[in-house]
Amino acid sequence: MLVTMHQYWPKCVVGASLLFVLPICQCASANTDTLAPAEVWQNNGTLYAACKVRPSSSLADGLPKVYGQVLFKQDYPHGKLKILLRFHGLPVGSEPEPRAVHIHQYGDLQQGCDSTGGHYNPQGVNHPNHPGDLGHFVPQQGKINAALESDATLFGSLSVLGRAVVIHERRDDFGLGGDAGSLLHGNAGRRLACCIVGITSANLWNTYSRSINRRLRRI
Repeated sequence: MLVTMHQYWPKCVVGASLLFVLPICQCASANTDTLAPAEVWQNNGTLYAACKVRPSSSLADGLPKVYGQVLFKQDYPHGKLKILLRFHGLPVGSEPEPRAVHIHQYGDLQQGCDSTGGHYNPQGVNHPNHPGDLGHFVPQQGKINAALESDATLFGSLSVLGRAVVIHERRDDFGLGGDAGSLLHGNAGRRLACCIVGITSANLWNTYSRSINRRLRRI
């Protein structure tokens, strides 16, 4: 009996497809951490980020020009986000004004810090319950050196990577001011300086965490 190739075609296609698909499925199942940047595994399960603080390009005359860094460290996937603040350029006085620090929605500096949007508020809740409401900090000799933990994250759909950190003119009233602004932004005043958060190596964190911890022990 004469047998033509088309009689074998369906079986050949099915067999080839199974052989081709199986390795792909195995690879996909072996790599389920699709939301973790590669740098997590390069740093033994920890992600580091930083932003370089500069004065707003739309800073009003008479306001202090603040410079510095904000550093981040978080263990994947559910570690608490640790943050280091290093600011200088604030006025030196006997009664220094506390300065509020918040994470804002947009990493957009086209109009200085004014184009970073409002507080990063993915749940649509009142201030001070936004994940980036970091509080306020009292300068010492014109500088702020602080270590804290935050409910913000570097991972997943709610990551603050690519967003902005903003240092404000005044203290944070923590939503107790009795007006709409209090529940929106803590009545923290104008935006002095800002930066955009990006992934970095562990070097900055390792260097400055030791320095800040020594300063904090002396206070």
